[in-house]
Amino acid sequence: MSVSSHENRKSRSSSGSMNIQLFHKPGHADSLLTHLNLLRKRHLFTDVVLRAGNQAFHCHRAVLASCSRYFDAMFSGGLKESRDAEVNFHDSLHPEVLELLLDYAYSARVLINEENAESLLEAGDMLQFQDIRDASADFLEKNLYPGNCLNMLLLSDAHCCERLLELSWRMALANFTSLCKTEDFLRLPKDKLLELVESEELEVEDETLVYEAVIGWIRYDLPRRHEVLPELLRSVRLALLPESYLRKQVACEKLVTSHKLGEEIVADAVRCKMKILQNDGLVTGCCARPRKVSQALLLLGGQTFMCDKIYMLDHKTREIIPRADIPSPRKECSACAIGCKVYITGGKGSENGASKDVWVYDTLHDEWAKAAPMLVARFGHGSAELDNCLYVVGGHTAGSGAFPASPSVSLKQVEHYDPQLDKWSLVAPLREGVSNAAVVGAKMKLFVFGGTSANQEKLPKVQCFDPCQNRWTVPASCPQPWRYTAAAEASPAAAAPPAATANAFTARIGGIQALGRRHPGSSRLPPEPTALGTPRRREAGADAA
Repeated sequence: MSVSSHENRKSRSSSGSMNIQLFHKPGHADSLLTHLNLLRKRHLFTDVVLRAGNQAFHCHRAVLASCSRYFDAMFSGGLKESRDAEVNFHDSLHPEVLELLLDYAYSARVLINEENAESLLEAGDMLQFQDIRDASADFLEKNLYPGNCLNMLLLSDAHCCERLLELSWRMALANFTSLCKTEDFLRLPKDKLLELVESEELEVEDETLVYEAVIGWIRYDLPRRHEVLPELLRSVRLALLPESYLRKQVACEKLVTSHKLGEEIVADAVRCKMKILQNDGLVTGCCARPRKVSQALLLLGGQTFMCDKIYMLDHKTREIIPRADIPSPRKECSACAIGCKVYITGGKGSENGASKDVWVYDTLHDEWAKAAPMLVARFGHGSAELDNCLYVVGGHTAGSGAFPASPSVSLKQVEHYDPQLDKWSLVAPLREGVSNAAVVGAKMKLFVFGGTSANQEKLPKVQCFDPCQNRWTVPASCPQPWRYTAAAEASPAAAAPPAATANAFTARIGGIQALGRRHPGSSRLPPEPTALGTPRRREAGADAA
């Protein structure tokens, strides 16, 4: 086509009205990227080579500059690199990670997994692939758990991922009790440790734990860390420690006595503690200020027997706050909290059959997700957390879809769930199958109190599971048979309410308390088994669990 021909056609069309048609091929951009990627792999029309480690990648500058501000600035800034035919990252970037970034640049797709997410976030931030950085941070948020939250805290802080930083920070504060014994905690930089320990939101029931965590951190690298002892001691609320512990343990600690300023800080804390004990005026020092524990109570259930609602009781605001509804309403299920997540197992759904389903509520995101189903469908069972794993115990099962569902005999099967692997496995069965029993994990063992037997009778037995031996024993009996009860690990300092107002009794086994009902017409409580079944009669009242 000549220029004159085109001009003649334009003049003809201008004499009348013009018809206009817009042509748009939706897949053109994808097709263009696909072809550019083929050209890259065949090393055609490439004009720059990126090196990482001992690998070389041929690329097009225009493609790199269009999706990365880093390369845009490099190639258009007039610097030496803008003229070089090769850019060498040496060992600052792994070749596998660079290849993933280049694949994304040429395809708009990248597969993020647990192995590469952190490296992709770092590389995405370094080379200013913002979408990759944000997508990796989003992946890590969804896979955040207490075991990795300290690493995520440092990673997100270094790369300005605000939401991941906030979630990691809250999880670290909420799980300080278990985290302070880990290698990740001992390797924390001083500034981040100080930030944690100083926080008003640090969730610890006993300040002794904070002090021991600080001492453990210093001992981990004593030559380099001993000099920062006074700064860290000031962040511990020393006056909240028991007076005998403060005098006999803290004041006599060699790390403290070998540091003059450390001795002075502890001496001030002792004086502050004595003022508190003697009610000698208002004590306003930082070492005596209680922390603002931010725990919350969750209520599951609704106006009907079918459980479809969840509410949070916030003790700070004294409000009952509705949370996201349970996606699949059910009844006779069991709920158990592990860290910041609540696991709802089994139960009977709208079809009225026993369910294997497991729903997980994320308290940080207010979201529900499905976990791997149990191996055995069950309802009327119990569940408890032990060593950051979930155990489901006993219950009934019935044919799915049967109406009405007729309960089977009480189950003996016990299942173990690992949240990190999202996997269920069977462990040793109960000595005697039960349903509607009280289940609690404590002192690295699982305890099952009472319940309904296979013969539909109330049981008095206490069954105990040792995961190290994968074996059940019966260490004690309850004061009387019971079912539909609850159990919780009690603090050694649990208060005992007056006998006249107590309408419950407890069986205490190694610090575990199971709550049962006292007959309203009786003014006396039965003997309480203690220390693995040794009888002792109460003097007054019932322990509060």
